[in-house]
Amino acid sequence: MSSFRIFDIAGSGMSAQSVRLNTVASNLANADSVSNSPQGVYRARHPVFQALLPTPGDNSSSGVSVAGIAESKAAPETRYDPGNPLADAQGYVYAPSVNVVEEMTDMISASRSYQNNVEVLSTARDLMLATLKLGQ
Repeated sequence: MSSFRIFDIAGSGMSAQSVRLNTVASNLANADSVSNSPQGVYRARHPVFQALLPTPGDNSSSGVSVAGIAESKAAPETRYDPGNPLADAQGYVYAPSVNVVEEMTDMISASRSYQNNVEVLSTARDLMLATLKLGQ
């Protein structure tokens, strides 16, 4: 196994966490949006990760990839707001069921995972440079 694969693995982790941060940002940006029907309401999105495992004799890289983005199946919140221009005939608007606290926790977790992968890259680079200096 090549020593350089660590860069591919950490890079794939950084890429996956970047997607996770983007979906969290999208969920937070749309947390207060409303719609005039349950079908038109924003649905929270979450990335689905997939481990990439090399098979014996295969030179493909290990790591993680984003297999897709899943939409929440949670029912939208119904709010009585007859003064809202988007209210239906009964005076209700529909809001996404996005839990802001959970999203913020997910954002912190994704940010820390991204930072950990940056540290792995930095440490691997420093160790390789130190190894090269041994030959001087």
